[in-house]
Amino acid sequence: MTTLSMNVNSVKVKITAVIVAALLLITGVVIGGVIFSKFFFKQSPNVNTASFDKTQKNENISQDRQTAITRAIEKVSNTIVGINVEEVREVRDPFMNDPFFRQFSGEQGPQRQTVRGLGSGFLISEDGYILTNDHVAGNATKISVTLTTGETVEAKLIGSDAVSDVALLKINKSGLPFVKFGNSENAIIGEWVIALGNPFGLFEINDKPTVTVGVISALNMKVAADANRSYKDMIQTDASINSGNSGGPLINADGEVIGMNTIIYTGGQFNQGSIGVGFSISINRVNKTLEELKSKGKIERNYNVGFRIQGIDDQIAKYLGLKNKDGVVVTQVQKGSNADDAGLKPEDVILYVNGIKIRNEQDLIVEVNDLRVGDILKLKIVRGGSEKEIEMKLTAAK
Repeated sequence: MTTLSMNVNSVKVKITAVIVAALLLITGVVIGGVIFSKFFFKQSPNVNTASFDKTQKNENISQDRQTAITRAIEKVSNTIVGINVEEVREVRDPFMNDPFFRQFSGEQGPQRQTVRGLGSGFLISEDGYILTNDHVAGNATKISVTLTTGETVEAKLIGSDAVSDVALLKINKSGLPFVKFGNSENAIIGEWVIALGNPFGLFEINDKPTVTVGVISALNMKVAADANRSYKDMIQTDASINSGNSGGPLINADGEVIGMNTIIYTGGQFNQGSIGVGFSISINRVNKTLEELKSKGKIERNYNVGFRIQGIDDQIAKYLGLKNKDGVVVTQVQKGSNADDAGLKPEDVILYVNGIKIRNEQDLIVEVNDLRVGDILKLKIVRGGSEKEIEMKLTAAK
């Protein structure tokens, strides 16, 4: 009985083992088939799904390439214009200054000659007002403006100011895109800026502005360039500015105009290209002239302060008993002038003009030239070792 029971149990165990092995074998075959079919008999995915995935990836890549710079450019690009001008100038043959050549051709006066130039500008209103530099269009007899749509239209000079180097143009169109002004007082040294314009006339190739990128290198700069102009509150940038960029905007990463590109240092008379030292007129300064140019066509600066100055060297400083060479010395006061009426005298040393420290002649010229008829000119001077303040109201020259 015992032997038979053990045999029966042994058979049962063997049968169970066989069943378990069979089940494991079947399970393995099923799983293996699934895996094998997945990797070796994989069906092509749905075409629409693959296309969607590719499009999504492209959009993601495109979004990754977008930056504050590219978005700012996109905001402003269609507001930029290329400007072409004609200007009539009087030129004189240099040989006519020599008596030897005059004996053969006789006395000849200046000849009138048409000179063509180009520059940049930007739309500031939907009804076609455009800002640019005075040195671009201020003396033009004919002005044409090319839009980013490819259309070229005639422009009218509404007003211009040589001192601030700002000109306002107008084209007869409406519904135009226009820029947004920023606040140049909030500009930060080192922040990204973008210069847009028409360097070397390249705008005419595809009716699109050329873009260069840099940073603000310095603020509130005074630049000596032309005796008739007052370049103050300038923004210095290393964004490349070249011939033809004049009048174009300098924008920040928000797409706001903070300056008007105006002048560059080239490093010498034989180099006409950018070396990374460019200057833009701050937009707050431009704004101060805008409404007056629109309403009057000019800034009234026809005044004569009535005094002459000279820089201070070691000898003058010693003669006047000065501790340093800061300021300028008055050399002449015109009788009956604004300066004379205010009590200014020769040998007075001017240290401040309207609260601005004067280090040399250029500092004073920049500040005085920037005034208007009716403005008050406040001078802080040294006379006989004592400081004194003088005020004069600028009246129109007779």
